[in-house]
Amino acid sequence: MVETAFEQGITRGIMGGAAQGFAQEFAHDFVQGEWTSADGLALHYRDYPGPQDAPAGRPPLLCIPGLTRNIRDFEPLAARFAAEWRIIAVDLRGRGQSDYARDPASYSPAQYVQDILALLDSAGLERVVAVGTSLGGIIIMRLALAAPERLAGAVLNDIGPDVEPAGLARIRDYVGQGRTFPTWMHAARALKEQVGEAHPAYAISDWLTVAKRLMCVGAGGRIAFDYDMRIAEPFDLPGEPFDMWQALRALSGRPVLALRGELSDILSPATLARMAAELPGLTTATIPRTGHAPTLEEPEAQEAIARLLERVR
Repeated sequence: MVETAFEQGITRGIMGGAAQGFAQEFAHDFVQGEWTSADGLALHYRDYPGPQDAPAGRPPLLCIPGLTRNIRDFEPLAARFAAEWRIIAVDLRGRGQSDYARDPASYSPAQYVQDILALLDSAGLERVVAVGTSLGGIIIMRLALAAPERLAGAVLNDIGPDVEPAGLARIRDYVGQGRTFPTWMHAARALKEQVGEAHPAYAISDWLTVAKRLMCVGAGGRIAFDYDMRIAEPFDLPGEPFDMWQALRALSGRPVLALRGELSDILSPATLARMAAELPGLTTATIPRTGHAPTLEEPEAQEAIARLLERVR
């Protein structure tokens, strides 16, 4: 039998990994694979298959990370929900194990939407519950405009149609700097200095966990951020006119959850309130003692997501 492109991607992900990655794959009960973008990039995902006896037609969760993040951010979500739901987490182009773009101008929301649609088509996924953190949530809203029939529900994690200027300026200050560190402890302490206000209750062990999700061992054995530094370049390009409130409204008619970190400098309480007014049926949850962005391992976040998934059932 001829394998589909998606099945071939799974095979390459399993057989092509290092021994350590192969062992982790089975320890965490997921397979790895890839799909191909329209411009020929090999893009990477993890697929937690969920229970074999899951009801027919139950949509998988499709997890899309933030600007500088990758699939490892969704390990806590998979630990909580993979026993009941299939979960697919993606590395966007230029992140994690996905290819870096030849043209940095393609690091844009419009291109990310096309990449996600290519995955849905390759995998034969008619509908998904999309979970997006920050940039991932922007992609989901824009996907709702492009192909609303592909979404069975959505979780928007600390993002809305309006982004607070102070938070955006903070992100501009650190994205693409290319810093490296001699040890994981150095990396963890640097992250605490950089974004410690977002998680004031974190101990150094928590920052080590964050570092190992966000970074990898790079050239010369130094710890490096796990993304293409050129993702910062489109920040300097003129933005395309786009009505993100219209994109939010395109999510109408399906269960939608908006999460906000209590200390967020990206999603304001006023924007969250307007989202609830603009989109009837949208539910909200504020995660205490957390800034941008909630990690989705907080009990309040997981309980809110569980309630959303009950609505999807």
